[in-house]
Amino acid sequence: MWSSFWRSRDRFSLDELRYLTDQLQKVQIVNNVNKNFVIETLRSISELITYGDQHDSNYFDFFMERQVMGEFVRILKVSRIVSISLQLLQTTSIMIQNLKSERAIHYMFSNEHINFLITYTFDFRNEELLSYYISFLRAISGKLDKNTISLLVKTQNGTWLVVSGSSWQEMHGLLPKQQQTLNPKLVGVCCLNNACYEEVVSFPLYVEAIRFASHEESMIRTAVRALTLNVYHVGDESVNRFVAKAPHADYFSNLLTFFQKQCLYLNGMVSETLKNLDSDTTTAILNVVDEIEDNLYYISDVISAGIPEVGRLITVNILQLLIFPLLLPSLQLDAVDDIQIGAITSLYLLCCILRIVKIKDLANTIAASLFCPPEAFVPDSETKLNGHAPDHGYEIQQTENKNVIEVDGCSKKILPSLSSSSLVHPEDIISKGVSRLTLRDALLSYITAGDDLQVLSSLSILATLLQTKELDETMLDALGILPQRKQHKKLLQQALVGEDLREDQLFSSGRSFIRDGFSCELDGYLQNLKEQYGVACSSLEVGTSPSVHRFQVLDALVSLFCRSNISPETLWDGGWLLRQLLPYSESGFNNQHLELLRDSYKNSTYALLEEARGTWPDLLVTVLRDEWKRCKRAMEAPSPRKELKCMLLPLDKPSFDDVLPNKSSFVAGERMCKVVKVFVLLHQLQIFFLGRALPEQPPTCPPSDIPENSRARNAALDVSGPKLGSELRLVDAVPCRIAFERGKERHFCVLAISVGASGWILLAEELPLKKHYGIIRVVAPLASSDPTIDQKYSRWLHLRIRPSTLPFLDPAKLITHGKAKTKAPVDGRWTLSFMDDESCKSALSMILEEIDLQSNEVKKRLKPLLNHEGAIDVPDASPHPPDDASSSNATPSNSL
Repeated sequence: MWSSFWRSRDRFSLDELRYLTDQLQKVQIVNNVNKNFVIETLRSISELITYGDQHDSNYFDFFMERQVMGEFVRILKVSRIVSISLQLLQTTSIMIQNLKSERAIHYMFSNEHINFLITYTFDFRNEELLSYYISFLRAISGKLDKNTISLLVKTQNGTWLVVSGSSWQEMHGLLPKQQQTLNPKLVGVCCLNNACYEEVVSFPLYVEAIRFASHEESMIRTAVRALTLNVYHVGDESVNRFVAKAPHADYFSNLLTFFQKQCLYLNGMVSETLKNLDSDTTTAILNVVDEIEDNLYYISDVISAGIPEVGRLITVNILQLLIFPLLLPSLQLDAVDDIQIGAITSLYLLCCILRIVKIKDLANTIAASLFCPPEAFVPDSETKLNGHAPDHGYEIQQTENKNVIEVDGCSKKILPSLSSSSLVHPEDIISKGVSRLTLRDALLSYITAGDDLQVLSSLSILATLLQTKELDETMLDALGILPQRKQHKKLLQQALVGEDLREDQLFSSGRSFIRDGFSCELDGYLQNLKEQYGVACSSLEVGTSPSVHRFQVLDALVSLFCRSNISPETLWDGGWLLRQLLPYSESGFNNQHLELLRDSYKNSTYALLEEARGTWPDLLVTVLRDEWKRCKRAMEAPSPRKELKCMLLPLDKPSFDDVLPNKSSFVAGERMCKVVKVFVLLHQLQIFFLGRALPEQPPTCPPSDIPENSRARNAALDVSGPKLGSELRLVDAVPCRIAFERGKERHFCVLAISVGASGWILLAEELPLKKHYGIIRVVAPLASSDPTIDQKYSRWLHLRIRPSTLPFLDPAKLITHGKAKTKAPVDGRWTLSFMDDESCKSALSMILEEIDLQSNEVKKRLKPLLNHEGAIDVPDASPHPPDDASSSNATPSNSL
């Protein structure tokens, strides 16, 4: 047998296929002696069938006539060797994937051989075998359509007819006319009834695949999901009914149970990361986030198949397994012991579900749930008979301070109320021992009193609700986040159809009382919550107007802009949401709103003025212009600029590994950037309130010309500034000594120079042959030099030397999540020694004078911006600092 097998033949010929088939049929048992021969035979047959399918139909005709698939199944039955099973699965997968002929695919699927392989009891303890098996199933699913899927299912009333090979092949046109006289063996079965209209009772491909839906190996889970999507998107009604009924419908609940475990795992990682941030845990969080979002996109793909019952199953399971028991209860203001997931993780997951899973009923049910108190989602076993939750109900008492309430024995500040319509009274929060503080109130509380991540998360969920197209506009109106332009459009439509609407309502800045439509949609979903899910909600007052809820949202946003402990990036997100709600002008605000916003704007203006004499005045205008463009893009963007995953990572983190002192120039630089961002946001909001378009650049003055009598002009410097090794005149320069290395003292002339918003401290070596001229050897920034005369040695002048730029202003040096941090260069220290006290004081006076000139130039350039609508009056000059500044203590690092 072996010698004949290796005789010379044309590899790609019908004779070769015939020979291999004959050899395979002679194999009665597979053992270690002949297993390699069998493996090579199976592989060669698959090659020839694939070749013949594309070049010569006679190959596949022979394959059908000799019932080679039956031989494959027989070989599997007589073998217990894993390598044979592997090769058989691989061979069949390759054939199915590469067969292009429709009749070939129909033949492969019409026999029970494929279903036999699908249901065969393989030893899946072998991971490689499981991988080949899943690939085999996925290859089959890739060939499914409305014609082929019926060949792989069995129906309840279908008549399966066993016929001879030739008659079966003639019936389906699988044999040419000249071969229809052949009388082959029994070849298979055929369904005479149309399976698409029968009740499917067996579908091995789908049933066996979903057994591995929650496998620990992600590649297997991905393959199973691809297979299920191929099944769903065929659109066969009988198959759709099969997958949506018990017990196969459990797949969707198991899918959501698996997703629930992933969410709990993510929450544990987020909680740990908030305590101890490092690149490893951050990377791990991002990996889990990617998996969670992939799962949701898979659910979205399932829904897109358009199977109504599957959509309903997914909606019910998402609500009952995830949203009601885990996500919504975690939003209550006071943490309790039985909450399994944090508020930040919960809000992130809600945003993901709303953005990715496009189900109208799901979106509106989630929105309606926000009008319920957290206690409404507590299981009955955890609630007292009177409806009061034992451990997390709100025991609230009025205190002497009207803005403070007692919650479970702790003082809590009531949200700052900016309009009487949105005032939160303690008697409104409690009623007979049951909390009436809704989840929506909790979201607004996070905005007004939460930390940075809580504010960002609450703004993200409101922005997500606002952009969810599946959400009814009446629901947005009930939440208080229906944009003003949509309110006007809605009122205009009501007026056009003849509804009773007064003119003052139509043009009343969005305060119209639209109770009927608002109540109908919301009450319907609240009733459904009670009847279908047992969630009772009685917190919504019968006469509540949408305008009340709208002003509560505006109150929260105005309160946010008045907060100083929130990162500018989060405030920008609040500004984006405000622009969406009120896209026209300040008409939606009341006087108290505007007054508070103007006060906040003035405070930011004063803070910006302080930076003009701070550590980085030379970069202030540049940073302001850059942040202006970035903020404008963020405000005018169609959606918030941040990815949802940013909600899970700490925002206010150090830029460098070093623990830098508060007086560090890098800390001052980060503070300056924050001040600029807040100012830019509030300034652009002021322009928006006036109904004006935002300019592309902030209105600043151009740089001033160098004065004739300035030190820069006397030193023969131009606007480009000093360059190392260049020559300059030493007018007003003061001789001094400094040691940059221990024991190596050098003689220089120190000169302070400012040119516009820039300034430098220069150390120049005097030219011996050219009097009053020198060569620049050292250049340092003038700003933040903080010149001080030593208390003990009055001829010593201490200077702080900061870097020339900030690394985080360079996009290439920005630190991103999960990447290693860099070390920040520390500020340098110079100690200059002068010949006498007068020389030291002269150098000090020169440096302070140039600092004033630099600061005044920056203020001059900012004056048109800071004097916006008479916000503040910017003085033309800054006074010198107090005389005692020269006596402040400093520790020299380079002393003589």
